[in-house]
This record gives sequence, structure tokens and C-alpha cells, in this order.
Amino acid sequence: MSEGFEEVLAPNLYYDRHFDMDAVKILPGEYYVSNRELLMVTVLGSCVGACVRDRLRGIGGINHFMLPDDKRNEDSRVGSSMRYGDYAMEILINQLIKLGARRENLEAKVFGAGNVLPGFKSNIVGERNAQFVTDYLATEGIPIAAQDLLGNHPRKVYFFPTTGRVLVKKLRSLHNETIIERELSYSQKLRQAKVSGEVELFD
Repeated sequence: MSEGFEEVLAPNLYYDRHFDMDAVKILPGEYYVSNRELLMVTVLGSCVGACVRDRLRGIGGINHFMLPDDKRNEDSRVGSSMRYGDYAMEILINQLIKLGARRENLEAKVFGAGNVLPGFKSNIVGERNAQFVTDYLATEGIPIAAQDLLGNHPRKVYFFPTTGRVLVKKLRSLHNETIIERELSYSQKLRQAKVSGEVELFD
């Protein structure tokens, strides 16, 4: 990962028997967009997931990202960690617009940024992610229709992009370390990587 780390279109498509519909699972560093009826599912610890949709056209998408741990620029909006966050959001918005969404119709629902990673920096990780995503959306003029950020529990998020409906389940107990392991691995990759390329936004 020394040359770069890019957001990846989630490949984990499956059929959700409970909701009786096609679904996609989004892991750390992935995103997905769709203009058809589809359930998008992700589990968030310290990471943030932004559910963004065109509220008039029913085109929506979700990402799952974390700011790199860049101690040198921790409070700088122009630091490398912030550039990564910008990239993670911009690629999602860009793909939505490519599908036919209009920027002026976009709204967001944001989740995650929990204090769940072990270690002395865990609370700061979540707080920085939460602050970034709310600041970014305010700067871009995209209203936040709902949010559930911070706290001490991971969350499982179910996003129905055609309607905008979101179900959030707080995971009060973890039977395994899968969530933490995924995010720690993802965080390590981010520390070793540079943002690959730039995203040109459509008007």
C-alpha cells in the first residue's frame, strides 16, 4: 500500500433474506452507489459512514472511511488526513452525480465515530472523524437529515437509498473482535499510504 490507498467499490453483493431484497456489504475503505432498490449494510466502529442520496430521484450511496492518523496535522484542515477525508467523500458524491443525482438535491445521514478502538487515542479517532464529516457536509452545502455519531458502541447501519430510510442497530456486546480487527488493519494501511489521485467533481 506504499504507493496509494483508494476507496474501493464494494464487491460484497448478496441476498438479504430478512428484508427480502438484494444487498451489499460495505467494509472499511469501500463505498457503493445505486439507482435501484438495494439495501446497503455496514458496521461502523470508529469509522464514519455517510449515506448520501438525491432526495428527489432516489439515487443513493454510502461510504465507510476513517481519517488517517496524521499527528503532524491533526488540527489542520489542509493536512494530509483532511485531504484523504475530502477524497473519500468526493468520490462518493462524484459517483452519485454520474448516476444522475443532482448536487442541489443531495442530503446526508451520517453514523459511526464510536469510541471502540483499544488504546489511548481511540476517543480522538472517533471525534476527529465525526467533526470532519459534519464540517465537510456543511462546507459543501449538503444538509444532514439525520445523524448518530460518537458514543461507546459499534453500529450496524442498514441504508435503503431509494427511500432514504436508515435503520441503526447499536451493538452492545461484541462476540468477536472482527470489527476492531478490520478497523485497526484499515488504519494501519492509511498510515502507510498516500491518497491516490484526485477526484474531479461534476457540476
